Amino acid sequence: MATPSQFSGPQFSGSGEPPHTEASALPRWVSILFGVAFVLVAYLIYASVSGREAVQKGFDDSNKQVQALTASLDKTNSQLTDLKGEMDVTTQKLGITQDELARARSLAQTLRKEQKESDARLSTQIGQVQSDTATKFGEVSTDLSSTKSDVAATKADLDATKAKLSTTVGDLGVQSGLIARNHEEVEALKRLGERNIYEFKVSKSGKLQHVGPIQIALRKVDAKHFKYTMNVLADDKSIEKKDKTAGEPVQFYVHGSRTPYEIVVFDVTKDQISGYLSTSKEASAAPPSAPAASTPPGN
Repeated sequence: MATPSQFSGPQFSGSGEPPHTEASALPRWVSILFGVAFVLVAYLIYASVSGREAVQKGFDDSNKQVQALTASLDKTNSQLTDLKGEMDVTTQKLGITQDELARARSLAQTLRKEQKESDARLSTQIGQVQSDTATKFGEVSTDLSSTKSDVAATKADLDATKAKLSTTVGDLGVQSGLIARNHEEVEALKRLGERNIYEFKVSKSGKLQHVGPIQIALRKVDAKHFKYTMNVLADDKSIEKKDKTAGEPVQFYVHGSRTPYEIVVFDVTKDQISGYLSTSKEASAAPPSAPAASTPPGN
């Protein structure tokens, strides 16, 4: 059994001093752990608050955008409503019904379809025309080649005919142009195109007969000697050409020509002469001085 001294209080040594009890200190790593935990908790609190503020700001911005879009949509809806109202009023003023609008749309579609078909037909026609044109162009090229050959042949014939034709001195002493001696050679002179050629047959009637720009009156015929006498009316002047011979160039001047006009008779019969008048193609050149007498010397 325990004695009272065991529960009476602390025991003192005989020296009278209380016994020394040594306090145990916390380990240092525990303090560091607490510090790190505190810093971590503080960071988490800060991050949470910052994130909440960012989310709140984004939410507010989104609300503003939604409100702006809503306002814009309302405005657009209002404009559409106004436009629809205006269209309804316009439609009513124009007296256009939905059926008429439907018919108009149907007509527009029909017109577009017909336009496409027309374009297709036109393209086909253009292609056909191009094909025909190419064919005709080939034919024209062939004809042109043939024509060139014909022209070359004609030129050769004219050159040959020209070589056969002769020149001589006329009754005025002027060198004549090429002289034709029959109808075929007259045609050759016409083809040469160097002078104006007027073929004629004048009867012995004593009356003036038109030959190109002049008039001729046949007065006398000597078929045996191939001679004739005639009067020539040119520039309102009468010129007598007496006892001229077939094939002889009978020359006379007219106003506006530097070279004389020439009459060549290549056939003389009992009461008719046949031949041609050759005139210069000059139009306005003044002629040289001609003999003043109505019947030039040497006639």
